[in-house]
Amino acid sequence: MAANDDYILELLIKHGLIQPSEMEDARRASAGNGHGPVDELVRTGRITSTDIMRTTAAEAGLDMIERIETIPPEAIEVVPHQLAHRLNVVPLSYEPINRHLRVALADPFNFDAIDTLSKELRVEVDPVVAPAEEIQNAIRQHYGADPLHGLNTSAADDLIVHEKGQDEEETKGDDAHIIRLVNLMILEAHRLRASDIHLEPLEKRMRLRYRIDGVLQIMPDPPKKLQAALISRLKIMANMSIAEKRLPQDGRIQIRLADNRTSIDLRVSSIPTNHGESIVMRILDKTSLQLGLPELGFLSDDQATLERIMGLPDGIFLVTGPTGSGKSTTLYACLHSINKPDRKIITVEDPVEYQLNGVNQVPVNEDVGMTFAAALRAMLRQAPNIIMVGEIRDVETANIAINASLTGHLVFSTLHTNDAPSAVTRLVDIGVKQFLVASSIRAILAQRLVRRICANCTEAYTPTETEIRALNLRPEQLAEANFRKGAGCEKCRGTGYKGRMGIFEICVLDDEIRRMINEKMSVSSIRQRARDLGMRTLREDGLRKVLAGLTTPDEVITASVGDKA
Repeated sequence: MAANDDYILELLIKHGLIQPSEMEDARRASAGNGHGPVDELVRTGRITSTDIMRTTAAEAGLDMIERIETIPPEAIEVVPHQLAHRLNVVPLSYEPINRHLRVALADPFNFDAIDTLSKELRVEVDPVVAPAEEIQNAIRQHYGADPLHGLNTSAADDLIVHEKGQDEEETKGDDAHIIRLVNLMILEAHRLRASDIHLEPLEKRMRLRYRIDGVLQIMPDPPKKLQAALISRLKIMANMSIAEKRLPQDGRIQIRLADNRTSIDLRVSSIPTNHGESIVMRILDKTSLQLGLPELGFLSDDQATLERIMGLPDGIFLVTGPTGSGKSTTLYACLHSINKPDRKIITVEDPVEYQLNGVNQVPVNEDVGMTFAAALRAMLRQAPNIIMVGEIRDVETANIAINASLTGHLVFSTLHTNDAPSAVTRLVDIGVKQFLVASSIRAILAQRLVRRICANCTEAYTPTETEIRALNLRPEQLAEANFRKGAGCEKCRGTGYKGRMGIFEICVLDDEIRRMINEKMSVSSIRQRARDLGMRTLREDGLRKVLAGLTTPDEVITASVGDKA
């Protein structure tokens, strides 16, 4: 149970099931036999497991059932089998009109499970408490065996046959159970298309979460007692110091699966917290490097604009957006599409995440003075045609990039701004002169990521009045729209979404916008001119994808702000 013994004992006294003297007797007896005081009360027959469950359920304000009878098929269809196994819950009934789902769970304090069901299935959850044995029997009867059970054996060892940068003797000396658990964690994240693995030590448990399609999803917790061993194993795999627990560390894990065709690269970060070291592993998906512009979410007109920009002989093309908005993926896809034998491409990145065939990639190493600016100066002596700067962070880097663009190089880079026109003022704010900004920048792309509707369970959908107002939909748009949503299925793990795509805002500079920059006119004036030239805002591009049935209004509303011009 999530509640500790002290709390349960207080509840038992509060509800009159035991006396304070009996609690003290149980404490003294348990101190000598290794049992907890609550277990001691159950062992001696003073209370039953049902008493404990009924008491904690009452304290949580939940009803309790002792038997799980027949479950209607429509309820089983709502909760995917992975979700039932992972959260240890079983649906009891479902009312589709008001999306009301009644579920049974063993732990009345498992608020994470209730919250996960509500968010992932978009339902109102009515929890009740049932014995753990009843829930497990119902799950086996209606869902079958745990889909992860087959991996939770020694077979998990065989799926990973090579770990680069890891000492073979250390591998042989590790505890086999820890090796299997770590392997399973990585393999399952890869299977579920997760972008991140979060292993977080809390006070009484070790929390495991995967970020899937941009949303953190709760996974079964590893045993708290294995916390130190798990973290040490991951740090060894990532070539990090297991002795250093006071400072943040970075590392990398490169593994190859037993089929010899699939490899997984993970960028590992550790940071000390008050309950131990927190580990985050970014899974680097190499398949995104080969994605074409349509797969990234560019519709035909925006794709044509972007291809025209990539064909320019010089100038700067900026991609803007917050962390995690897909800027690097877009730049890599652009470089992949223009990577030809007759062009020399050099990148400077911090760090180099993906290896691009035929591209010279330079990692930043500030400890030895290899900053973005220093790398850029050296790159220009290598006579490249195309340069990619991972990020423009300061005026020195910006000025060198601008000088490169003015001397016949096409420069790609990223910048942290909320929309495309704001990139102009951002460069001026960090110290770049207006005339240099106006003369060097060719186009600016702002982007966000939204989830795609699952193709396997997509269904027709009628938007709410609130969504219609938020998207500022006109009657003629409503008449021709193809609104869709995902009902939730096994392939999307009940979320209704599978995969992500971008929504974009492309600002192409013309002579009038350059004049406005030189004259220090406001961002709103520049934005209005860009709109006059045909620029769509992030919200407008997202709306096009909602009307085409590619994503939902909720995704676009969350990822973008209302249009100001």
